[in-house]
Amino acid sequence: MNFDGYELKKYIVNAIKDIHFKEFTDVQKEVFNSFFNGDKNILAKSKTGSGKTHAFLIPIFESLDEKKQEVQATIIAPTKELAMQIYKVANHIASFSGDTINIKLFTGGSDRLKEIEKIKNNMPQIVIGTPGKIKDLAIDENVLKIYTSNILVIDEVDMTFENGFKDELDQITAVCQNAKMMFFSATISENVLPYIKKYMTNVDFKEIKDNNNLKINHIWIPLKYKERYDVLKDLLSTFQPYLCLIFVNKKETAISLAGKLQAEGYFVGQIHGDMSPRERKRVLNDATKLKYQFIVATDLAARGIDIPGISHIINYELPYDYEFYVHRSGRTGRMYNDGIVYTLYEDLDNEYLDNLNKKNIKPEYYEIKNKQLVEYKGRNTRLERIKPKTDYQKEAAKYVPLGDKKPGYKKRRQAKIAEIADKLKKEDKKNSRRKKR
Repeated sequence: MNFDGYELKKYIVNAIKDIHFKEFTDVQKEVFNSFFNGDKNILAKSKTGSGKTHAFLIPIFESLDEKKQEVQATIIAPTKELAMQIYKVANHIASFSGDTINIKLFTGGSDRLKEIEKIKNNMPQIVIGTPGKIKDLAIDENVLKIYTSNILVIDEVDMTFENGFKDELDQITAVCQNAKMMFFSATISENVLPYIKKYMTNVDFKEIKDNNNLKINHIWIPLKYKERYDVLKDLLSTFQPYLCLIFVNKKETAISLAGKLQAEGYFVGQIHGDMSPRERKRVLNDATKLKYQFIVATDLAARGIDIPGISHIINYELPYDYEFYVHRSGRTGRMYNDGIVYTLYEDLDNEYLDNLNKKNIKPEYYEIKNKQLVEYKGRNTRLERIKPKTDYQKEAAKYVPLGDKKPGYKKRRQAKIAEIADKLKKEDKKNSRRKKR
């Protein structure tokens, strides 16, 4: 049965139509062309949200012998949440088949002895799981026969390494070295290259740089030395999201910020490293059911987790790593849906933001006046107006309100003015050096 120029099994096309695909995304087409027209292993680098899950699941189902009861494909994901997400998509496709397709999910937290007995009596055809669990069952216990796999998929390779699964991944890949390999990631860092080179001989590298299916508007908002939380509150009054993720850098900030917003009357959930897998799963399920309008999250949620319907992202704090800005942004604007990413920044972030510009991120600049978003001329414009002999103290005073005039307020205000003046002076010097280059 034909869909978008590809001949696929009828049940696969019916599953695709059920989720209202109009056409395949760029990464899907690139992977399909390589998979169906050659015998090379595939290394695909593509932005988060570009459709990588279907890019590997559709070839797996197309190659599957539904009558053969042995492991034919093994899929490794770095987190329990991402493995569960892949499992749900795989089951959706399988539900349209006339044959029963045995798909099993293996992650931590399950009854190990019962799991082993079930595998002995009923070997799955498609295996999906986290590295530690798959290694335990396939290598340590030798009950899960993944060595019969025709296809091995490692999703989010970089994140798998970052999460400390290098040794597990190495052993799993060695067992499945006769399988056709498909590795996927939004980024490919240097520390993962030796692993890729070790196992990926005869490789077809696919890098999707400009994905037309990602429709994300980036709006950058200057703090102008206002309190970050006050700017956030003003921003939240300017739009009504379907579901909004608010990203912070630390779990302590996530807990504090979620509490403040809940006190303001917002329906807010939170996801961070102090939560158990069960608690994170509950939040994700509640988000899917729209019990929350906002979720405050650390970068734990930035990669791999697909919560349907995220309309807005807010970078309450810029991530430490430039790449995570891309990962955060990829939570919205997924699969033909529009998305908006708001980012709060201060003058000292100029160099950081310049680097984001180099990654082909083209923002629009807005500021908030009278609780409305109005166009802002953009960063650096104020700095360009400052002459070399500017009175930085006077300039800084514009950004420090008079306050409530409680005892000691003059001293506190002057200290704040001195701090901002020093920042302005340093930024002015840095900007001058850039112009000279």
